[in-house]
Amino acid sequence: MIIILKQNANQDKVERLKETLIHRGFKLHLSQGTEASLIGLIGDTSSIQEDWLRAIDVVEDVKRIREPYKKASRSMHPEDSIIDIGGRKIGGGNFQVIAGPCSIESREQITEVAQDVKNSGAHFLRGGAFKPRTSPYAFQGLHEQGLEFLLNAKQATGLPVVTEIMSAEHLPLFEDVDVIQVGARNMQNFELLKELGKLQKPILLKRGLANTLDELLMSAEYILAGGNENVILCERGIRTFETSTRNTLDISAIPVLKQKTHLPVIVDPSHASGIRSLVEPLSLAAIAAGADGLIIEVHNNPEKALCDGAQSLTPEMFDALMKKIDRSVEFFRELS
Repeated sequence: MIIILKQNANQDKVERLKETLIHRGFKLHLSQGTEASLIGLIGDTSSIQEDWLRAIDVVEDVKRIREPYKKASRSMHPEDSIIDIGGRKIGGGNFQVIAGPCSIESREQITEVAQDVKNSGAHFLRGGAFKPRTSPYAFQGLHEQGLEFLLNAKQATGLPVVTEIMSAEHLPLFEDVDVIQVGARNMQNFELLKELGKLQKPILLKRGLANTLDELLMSAEYILAGGNENVILCERGIRTFETSTRNTLDISAIPVLKQKTHLPVIVDPSHASGIRSLVEPLSLAAIAAGADGLIIEVHNNPEKALCDGAQSLTPEMFDALMKKIDRSVEFFRELS
């Protein structure tokens, strides 16, 4: 349930209303917008009479939320959330590019790629230290050593870093990581999501391989419900009957999510296609559809990459793509 407050409502009366609602056992979600201020009620609101609330002189209107997710709902939070990561903002008209190799292979490799993507205009560095792989015989990442190399690259370039976590047991290792990524396979690892909800660190939540958008938002709700409001959603392609590409980029997910939620939405064209030549057109399509950012795989020698070389751009290809990205973002910003 959402309580819409009148403009310039008496703050003493608003506070008394909040105290009454808390006393009745509700958790409150407060949203202060430019045009309206809201109080969101979290809990069983079936006992609340809407007419009782409307009779309170600081209340403009009352609406019930029908979605199972509350904190993630745009109804609860009408204005776009903006996630600030060391001064770099994502969402609310702020577009960012995250780039780097699928897997961290050595100190030299990650540092070289970090410098390359920074020179081309990327705002964040990605790199996998813990790699969930379909085959137990595939490269699983360098684990703690990989994180050490990633943080070395962060220190060398100043780029904030994004990397995937696979278990809550690894959280102490992620203290200096700027954005923790939850991969597609862990989107519904609810115990992990609960632990991430206890942090005040940005979480990049990828959509599962065969999950609906509402299921993605319910996973985000786990993190938000724990108190961590720094959630970024990622569309990374889903499983369909089509076999021409690794996955199928659900381009419609971007505007649909924009209607459903206030959370930023970015796109991973690398995993969506699995094909290097498709990264550029899918990136530009994502910008046209309203994405708040892109996460792109870049490797200094894709042919010898230990993971996902076929979908990784070379630094030269990424540099050329960034020029098109910058022009496209500016074009659609002016169009809107």
